[in-house]
Amino acid sequence: MKHKRITPSHEGRRPVAYLNESFLESADARPLRIVSEYLEPLSHFRGEKVRDTVVFFGSARITEDGPMGRYYSEARALAGLITKWSDSLQNTNYRFVVCSGGGPGIMEAANRGATEAGGKSIGLNIGLPFEQEPNPYITPELAFEFHYFFMRKFWFAYLAKALLVFPGGFGTLDELCEILTLVQTRKLEKKIVIVLYGSEYWKEILNFDALVKHGMISPEDVELFQYADTPEDALKTLQTYLTRYYLEPEPQPGTEAPEIAKSRV
Repeated sequence: MKHKRITPSHEGRRPVAYLNESFLESADARPLRIVSEYLEPLSHFRGEKVRDTVVFFGSARITEDGPMGRYYSEARALAGLITKWSDSLQNTNYRFVVCSGGGPGIMEAANRGATEAGGKSIGLNIGLPFEQEPNPYITPELAFEFHYFFMRKFWFAYLAKALLVFPGGFGTLDELCEILTLVQTRKLEKKIVIVLYGSEYWKEILNFDALVKHGMISPEDVELFQYADTPEDALKTLQTYLTRYYLEPEPQPGTEAPEIAKSRV
């Protein structure tokens, strides 16, 4: 049954709870707001037939004509290659859709490359004090605005079959380490390929060998990710991995779009 909003002529009557804006914005309704950031994207992913994603992480500060502009250009090119390959699979659902944090820099480059290749492009934007604006290359039906960082991270992790990490700062490191931890501890019950793009940058920024040396990670943990230095090499790595684990096996019942990852029990 459809309820009408309460007008001034209905003074003395309270609106139904789900139309009561003062309640929905209150501390007591926080669980509802959190759940809405799960259900609303899920509804759109179903409607757009998005089954899974390839996520791009990287700095919002990298510009196309800046000192690290090659990474913008290469992220754009790689997103286009992935999209064209995905489209060639001729699946009833959209596979391996390019997804970013929705902002500028590497995020914009990824969305731009996918859109220019004629594919869908997902942006998971976050409301920040300095007003990160969504870039203009996101598919409108797949442009999301999150309030809660952890719900945004949920959607990064639980549809992704691959993660491409371009040079970045605190935010990129946070996102990379979170996914590495989920994979290391097997909290994601699925295979996910992690590619650090720009080996020179990452080997300068993160000393994984030192972590092994001091016993902070196991030697096999450095096998959780790979390096790539060209769009073509990164695409080849993704194609090999995704074909082996997600295209060659027979589809399992219940894997229609979207395919939400199960957590390890």
